Amino acid sequence: MQDEVKKVVLAYSGGLDTSIIIPWLKERYNCEVIAVAADLGQGEELIGLQEKALATGASKVYVEDLREEFIVDYIYPTMKAGAIYEGRYLLGTAFARPLIAKRQVEIAEKEGADALAHGCTGKGNDQVRFELTYKSLNPKLRVIAPWREWDIRSREEAIRYAREHDVPISASPDKIYSHDQNIWHRSSEGGDLEDPWKTAPAEVYDLTRSPEEAPDQSLVFTIDFERGVPTKIDGVSYSPIELLERLNRLAGEHAIGRVDMVENRLIGMKSRGVYESPGGTLIYVAHRDLESLVLPGQLLHYKESLAPKYAELVYYGQWFSPLREALDAFVEKTQERVSGTVRLKLYKGNIIIEGRKSPYSLYREDYATFGEEDVYDQKDAEGFINLFGLPQKVKSLIDIEGTGLSEYRRPDYSKFKRD
Repeated sequence: MQDEVKKVVLAYSGGLDTSIIIPWLKERYNCEVIAVAADLGQGEELIGLQEKALATGASKVYVEDLREEFIVDYIYPTMKAGAIYEGRYLLGTAFARPLIAKRQVEIAEKEGADALAHGCTGKGNDQVRFELTYKSLNPKLRVIAPWREWDIRSREEAIRYAREHDVPISASPDKIYSHDQNIWHRSSEGGDLEDPWKTAPAEVYDLTRSPEEAPDQSLVFTIDFERGVPTKIDGVSYSPIELLERLNRLAGEHAIGRVDMVENRLIGMKSRGVYESPGGTLIYVAHRDLESLVLPGQLLHYKESLAPKYAELVYYGQWFSPLREALDAFVEKTQERVSGTVRLKLYKGNIIIEGRKSPYSLYREDYATFGEEDVYDQKDAEGFINLFGLPQKVKSLIDIEGTGLSEYRRPDYSKFKRD
C-alpha cells in the first residue's frame, strides 16, 4: 500500500513548519519519526531542540555538528568559483540544504528508515534542493513533503495547528517573519517583506549594524589566502570556524553584508529576501581582489563567465551534479596561485581595498610604469594595433569596394526624411 510508511527521517530545524510536521506525520502515517538537526552555526536556535523534538513525538533526535564540513566542502568551493546568484545573493541557504539532506540520507540508511521528510513549502526553492539531493544519493527512499499534502495553507494556519497540538513555537501572528540562519548568513522573508516597496524593519536584522550605528572610526586589517582559502586575519592563523566567526563580528559591527533584493525563484515566481552575510562578503571581496593580481587576464575573464552558471547550479539544488563537479575541477586549477594578503578598510558599510600582495603576483611595476621603460617600447604598440585591427580594416575595405566608392563617404540620409 502506497501510504504505508514505517520510519521517517525528518530534516528538523525546530521552527514552526518542522515542529508541527512531527505530530502530523504520526497522525497521517502512524509511523516512527526520527528528527535530524544540523548545527551549521545557528547558535541559540539549537538550545532545547532535542527536548522539543522528543516532546512533540520524535522517537530519536540527531543533532549533528556540520559546521566545518559546511565551510570547507560547500562554502569554500562556491566562494572560490566566485558564484553569486543574480549578482547579489551569496547562496547561504542554497548550499546548506544539500549538506543537510546528505546527512539525512546517511542517517536514514543507518536507521533502516524507508522515507525522508522535509518542511519546505511547495512555493520555494528548498524543496528542490532537498529532493534533488535525495535523488542523487538514494532515490529508493520515499519522499514526504507535508506542505504538498496537508490542508494547511498559510503560516497563520500552521500556528493554529501548533497550538491545537500543544507544540511550543516562537512564531506568532504578530511575529510572522521566516528566518534561516547559519554561520555564513541569515535570511528573512515574509511579513512586511512581502511588499517590495516597504523598508525592511530594523528587527529583521540580527548579524549586522546599520550604517548609522556603525563606529565613526574605520577598521583596517588583512586577510591571508592559501590556494584560494582564507587562513589568517592580521597574520594570525584561525580554524575555518574561528576565522568566519571573527570576520562576521568585524564586518557586522561595521555594517557590512546587508542585501535586500527581489530574486527569481527556480519555480518561476519572484520573491523578496533580506540577507546578511557579513564575513562572507569580506571573503568574497578580498578573494576576488587577490585573483586580479595573480590570474592571467584571459583566465580570470573566462572564470568570471562561468561563475553565474555555478551560482545557478547551487541555487537550483544541483549540488551533486556532474556539471558542478566538473566546474570544481576547473576552479581548483585556477586557485593554485591564489595565495597572498589583502588589506581592507571597513567604514560604515563600505569595504575599501587598500592593498594586495602575493609571491605569485603578475603585476610588474617596470611593465606598468609611466616612467622610464627598459622592457616595453611604446613604438611596438603600432604593429600590435595594426594586427589586432586587421579584421576590421579588411571588412571596411570590402564594404567600400562593394559600393564602388573610391573613398569613404557618409551616406546621404536626407532622402529618408519624412515630409
